[in-house]
Amino acid sequence: MPKPVRKAVFPVAGLGTRFLPATKALPKEMLPIVDKPLIQYAVEEAREAGIEEFIFVTGRAKSAIEDHFDHSIELEMVLRERGKSESLNSVLDWMPPPGHISYTRQQDPLGLGHAVWCARNFVSDEPFAVLLADDLIMAAPGCLKQMVDAHRQVGGNLVAVEEVPHELTDQYGILDKGSEDGRLVRARGVVEKPKPADAPSNLAIIGRYILEPIVLTILEHQEKGKGGEIQLTDAMAKTISLLPFHGFRFDGRRFDCGSKVGYLEANLAFALERPDMSDRVRQMLTRFS
Repeated sequence: MPKPVRKAVFPVAGLGTRFLPATKALPKEMLPIVDKPLIQYAVEEAREAGIEEFIFVTGRAKSAIEDHFDHSIELEMVLRERGKSESLNSVLDWMPPPGHISYTRQQDPLGLGHAVWCARNFVSDEPFAVLLADDLIMAAPGCLKQMVDAHRQVGGNLVAVEEVPHELTDQYGILDKGSEDGRLVRARGVVEKPKPADAPSNLAIIGRYILEPIVLTILEHQEKGKGGEIQLTDAMAKTISLLPFHGFRFDGRRFDCGSKVGYLEANLAFALERPDMSDRVRQMLTRFS
């Protein structure tokens, strides 16, 4: 029986250059989808999946994330005095308990693999999740909850996957597919951002992972790969002969909030799911059609 997944790593050290000038002073993970920042969606998804410890790998100018996951005494006091219980709950109900959040710095911008490796002392010898806030997933239950349930059955490394157009394979880690069993796809290999002509499939790894701690050991000695960065995909590929490795076709809809169009699409989709604004949003959209 695999060990339970209790810890999650959130790599949030990136500069968010595609959203400049908005991200000059604001971390990209704090960009709101309707009225909630991207990173909060990721943390709430992790809590739903049973995650107990939340590990943020930050960088310079990311203090807004730490502030968001802390109490704002003045704000809470004003909301209580004015009887705004709904607003007060909106800033308190989703926060992890005290002592369950940790922060560490990625001091050099050496890629996702390096960011995950920076969390090694917090992860220790347990399987752990990695969530990329840029990949916002609308799903019920959440994508990570679906993955945790599957991981109990198969163990090993498990990554969320979805099919992408063949011409976009050079933007993703791509799975070399083996046998399939329902939503599970056995991995024969994984390639980081292959050219379309060289891609073994169009099944792309997106920003949800459950990894065994051996990946951290491999990352300790991993050389730089594509883009001069330490690639998480390259380290995962080295585990395929050592333990089970599956892709997981999750049930849900992913929004690439690392792109401007994907970010706008996510705002519209989540707004349309909100009973308090969906009708007005639909009316607004008819004016642009």
